[in-house]
Amino acid sequence: MATAYAAPGAGANGSQSKSAMNNKTMFAPGFTINVNANKTNNGAAANGFGGDGRGSAEALLPDPDFSSPARVREYCNSLRAAAVSLSIQVAMGAEIMKGVLAAVPDPEGRPFGSRTRAAKVARKMSRSADALRDAAKNAAACYSAFQQEYEEEINRVRHRARRPQQPAINWAEQ
Repeated sequence: MATAYAAPGAGANGSQSKSAMNNKTMFAPGFTINVNANKTNNGAAANGFGGDGRGSAEALLPDPDFSSPARVREYCNSLRAAAVSLSIQVAMGAEIMKGVLAAVPDPEGRPFGSRTRAAKVARKMSRSADALRDAAKNAAACYSAFQQEYEEEINRVRHRARRPQQPAINWAEQ
């Protein structure tokens, strides 16, 4: 059985009386404050370390084991992918920061002063995003340079690793 809930001061149709509306005070600050709670994963602390004890940045990349061309490629691709992802996130963070800080009024009341101050601060984060994008480019270029510099060794091993061809049966010849 469902029961109906009526708020205090609400009439039969759910409307509030004028006296109940007048007793409320409204407060709206000039800027927004966002609070994010750090989540823990598998009992790990919220200090950036995962359950395996490695830092969250270390968890993005495999171990630096360069014992084969495949491992070099894996490391460079992982670095590139992580840097691209972080670059996008940091660029978005810079735009959000610029928007939030632009809403803070300028203490001296200058026209566009709040936007100018916000742009100065967010510009540093935008440069960080650009640096991460450049890191992604350099990771891809690293593997390309590896292939060019060690082409002879890679081809020597690649050629040796191929299976010898089996003689094909020519069914037309009878």
